[in-house]
Amino acid sequence: MLPIRVRIRRFTSLNTTIRLREGNILVSLSDLLEGAPESVVRAIAHILLAKLYKKPIDAMQSLRFKRFASSAAVTRQTELIRTARGSKRFFGPEGRYYNLEEVFDTLNAQFFGGLLGRPELTWSEGHAKRSLGHYDAAHNTIVVSRVFDRPSSPRYAIEYLLYHEMLHLKHPVKMRGLRRCVHSIEFKAEERLFPLLKEAQAFIKRL
Repeated sequence: MLPIRVRIRRFTSLNTTIRLREGNILVSLSDLLEGAPESVVRAIAHILLAKLYKKPIDAMQSLRFKRFASSAAVTRQTELIRTARGSKRFFGPEGRYYNLEEVFDTLNAQFFGGLLGRPELTWSEGHAKRSLGHYDAAHNTIVVSRVFDRPSSPRYAIEYLLYHEMLHLKHPVKMRGLRRCVHSIEFKAEERLFPLLKEAQAFIKRL
């Protein structure tokens, strides 16, 4: 058995990594795992070693870790740590062609009766096309890719993208057993209320 070196890191999630370097197995564990039950620690060790040596992961060990990670206490602690440790770069809502606060307020009045609290709104740093928009619950922030901030982007596409993220504010992620429910039935039903849904999705798909 190769020597194993374990480091506890101040991650912002339950991150675990394992790699082989110069005859040593290097493991990095989140400090969120400190105090975890021995059965969970053994499950993590099994999963990491299986990944390192490309072996099948035992279903029971995987289930044991998923139950721990999705428990209410661990989920809450993870959110608190992300808020406290995580960093978020803000570039503001004012773009060259579109102001996210103005778009948000228009949608809020039209679809939410003006009752949705406005989170932090910011354009992304670059013109990302892989992540066009997302809502970060830990920092209460909606980020929209700057690729939309140009004359060729129809307003309805930006409105739809922001509307989608606003629905995440109204319908937070819920756990159903061991699975995270990101887009609930209620979420999808309200999303279909957007007037130019098909046109907006077609434009986004072309991006």
